[in-house]
Amino acid sequence: MRSQDIRTKFLEFFQSKDHKIVASAPMVIKNDPTLMFTNAGMNQFKEYFLGNGTPESPRVTDTQKCLRVSGKHNDLEEVGKDTYHHTMFEMLGNWSFGDYFKKEAIQWAWELLTEVYKIDKDILYVSIFEGNEEEDIPVDQEALDLWKQIVPEDRIIYGNKKDNFWEMGDQGPCGPSSEIHVDLRSAEEKAKVPGRDLVNQDHPLVVEIWNLVFIQFNRKADGSLEKLPARHVDTGMGFERLCMVLQGVKSNYDTDVFTPLINEIQKITNSDYGKNEETDIAIRVIADHVRAVSFAIADGQLPGSTGAGYVIRRILRRAIRYGFTFLGQKEAFVYKLVDTLSKQMGEAFPELKAQQNLCENVIREEENSFLRTLDQGLVLLDQIMKESKDKKVSGKKAFELYDTYGFPIDLTALILNEKGYSLDQKEFEAELQKQKDRSRSASKVTSGDWEVISEAETEGFVGYDSLEAEVKILRYRKVESKKEGEMYQLVFNKTPFYPEGGGQVGDRGVLESHDGEVVYITDTRKENNLIIHLTKDLPKDPAADFKAVVNAARRARTAANHSATHLLHQALRKVLGTHVEQKGSMVQSDYLRFDFSHFSKVSAEELQQIEHFVNSKIAEKLPLVENREMTYDEAINDGAIALFGEKYGDKVRAVRFGESMELCGGTHVGNTSDIWHFKIISEGAVASGIRRIEAITSEAAKDYFVAQTETFSEIKAVLKNAKDPVKAVVNLQEENAELKKQIESLLKDKAKNLKTELKSEIKEQNGVHFLAKKVDLDAGGIKDLSFQLGEEYNDLFLIFGTELDGKAILSCYISKELVAEKDLNAGKIVRELGKYIQGGGGGQPFYATAGGKNPAGINEALQKAAEYVK
Repeated sequence: MRSQDIRTKFLEFFQSKDHKIVASAPMVIKNDPTLMFTNAGMNQFKEYFLGNGTPESPRVTDTQKCLRVSGKHNDLEEVGKDTYHHTMFEMLGNWSFGDYFKKEAIQWAWELLTEVYKIDKDILYVSIFEGNEEEDIPVDQEALDLWKQIVPEDRIIYGNKKDNFWEMGDQGPCGPSSEIHVDLRSAEEKAKVPGRDLVNQDHPLVVEIWNLVFIQFNRKADGSLEKLPARHVDTGMGFERLCMVLQGVKSNYDTDVFTPLINEIQKITNSDYGKNEETDIAIRVIADHVRAVSFAIADGQLPGSTGAGYVIRRILRRAIRYGFTFLGQKEAFVYKLVDTLSKQMGEAFPELKAQQNLCENVIREEENSFLRTLDQGLVLLDQIMKESKDKKVSGKKAFELYDTYGFPIDLTALILNEKGYSLDQKEFEAELQKQKDRSRSASKVTSGDWEVISEAETEGFVGYDSLEAEVKILRYRKVESKKEGEMYQLVFNKTPFYPEGGGQVGDRGVLESHDGEVVYITDTRKENNLIIHLTKDLPKDPAADFKAVVNAARRARTAANHSATHLLHQALRKVLGTHVEQKGSMVQSDYLRFDFSHFSKVSAEELQQIEHFVNSKIAEKLPLVENREMTYDEAINDGAIALFGEKYGDKVRAVRFGESMELCGGTHVGNTSDIWHFKIISEGAVASGIRRIEAITSEAAKDYFVAQTETFSEIKAVLKNAKDPVKAVVNLQEENAELKKQIESLLKDKAKNLKTELKSEIKEQNGVHFLAKKVDLDAGGIKDLSFQLGEEYNDLFLIFGTELDGKAILSCYISKELVAEKDLNAGKIVRELGKYIQGGGGGQPFYATAGGKNPAGINEALQKAAEYVK
């Protein structure tokens, strides 16, 4: 059975049981502060389990793209070494929100596996929760009795809390689970050891394929459990493992989920899968990781240096490094796999096809960047080995190479081993642990239980229509983090405060009581469908009536910037082409940032056209036209633009200014004239195929023009109030150019005199004419001098050092004959000597330069240079 058919049969089965098929949520999570990535099928339904929302259907089914890079069995560094764990995977699931419970979930799971998929009942085992005396949780007798009606008792396993009790986190909904495991071993192996003895023992052929979670408790902050008013079912089946079972193979990587990628990797890298363990691991790593990275980029997450971007970059670099080390790939190649992936999975996940070019461009640029990093790291590692006295390399040095330069630790260990060195692994692990502890400490947030004041229903956000509202606090809790200190989170029955989301910052303002108490709201966020207001202080009487007042000036500036991003998007598509798509935004009160797809630098003329277009729409005084109750399909058919990587509900809000129409939940001006003016401040590249424009509007634009006017006045004063400042500047430039010519002429004369002097200092060493000397010339003069001297020798090796404006420069010239005969390389030499001046550089084998911030190290670098001709 093809993987596409397996996926379809699952969804159709539960559709026949009155489940609504819903789309996979984006893998990259944007509006949940507790998660970076969707790591389980239940993530998009958290608000229903928490009772903060009502689903449109009490029964749903889906296939969810997930990413796991830590936690049980999912350490990134282990993926590829076995045959059944992955970073990115699909989780098939069926869900009940307060509808059916254990009986139906268990019966349907067994029916689907054994009657629809026709899996042999004799290779299946099930587990139930054995209970926990410490927490006074009894054995899951209900699940046990249900399973006894279906399978022999010797196929039922009692699992502990670790394996058979699921929890959302330290707090929140939780409950016992019942797992279904499959034994794919041969008859001979089964005769030796029963499958039940290998369940949850990390055996590659005795694996869990489906987990049925019965959510019936709530875990409180003190660790105690309370029963939930409504019970839910949350199931998750590993799609890749299911394909392994149904396609009769012994590895997930032997299914048609992975074989097209593996075949393409073999072709590109000229390698063979199935003949060598190191090669096989490398191919599995690359096949797995290109999926994770491509899906993340298609969902809007670019590789980066922090947060989710760092995780994606780390996954991609692991794939590149395995190709580099074990498949001999010294040039970018991972990006070539995106086409195969798109053809294979684009039907089920259309975002892959739509974003294929972007995925390829971003991955290719990241590959080229990391390969340059590897080259630099190899030089630094070589230097570390030279400085090591006892052939044991310091773990601290290796950690610095890993942390500062991104050089993989296992590649470090591999190279050291090949060259007869060892690594102080314990010291490295200690440094890594310190970093993890610092990071964990900085990001750790502790939350108390919600103190519920009222069970009244919330009306949610009312801030489109008013910046003030009479409110009551429904619940509050205390939270504490190293970054923000002790705070309180408040939830109102309704709120005019916009919560951070869609690129727009959260509102700030005050909460006023009728007796004059004022509590400042410092931020507004959304978590699990609750709008949360952050305050430093808790009102004296939380049960009182309050007036919530948004900071109107800040909201107005933010709204102006948000509306300007819509006009900017329209302008970009008009001026650059309809290929332009929004790839991210940041809307604050003082400026806006807009990322978009485009293949080249935006010219000054194009920027002028874009700016003019936006300002013309401002001048047209276009009114805001919004529709808050459209269906998604109606809005799209009406011409609205939706963003890739966003999760839209059945009802959407469409925002229109003239011909600009987008799906957007943010706040906007009532008329484009309220934006006042739009001014682009900068334009540049974020990644391959992604550009960024930063701009300002309203008050910030006014301040900008005031500052520009003041600067112009100062320039005029410097030019002695010239009537024509432009002409005066041109005259200065012409005078400066003439003076430069004179200086260049003087420097050439100086270089001629210096050439004669230096010729007498060149000495022959080991058949090489060599000179290392500090000189008083600029970089251009040194290069001219080096090549002039080079014309008089065919075996010349020069190292010059100079100090300019407090910076150090090293220059290396080597005759081309020497480069060939002695295997000398000027680029490599200046990189190695660059550490003495605290810098780096490069160039060609016969001429290269390095710059650094430590001129005091020039003399030591020149002394070390002599060792190359010894």
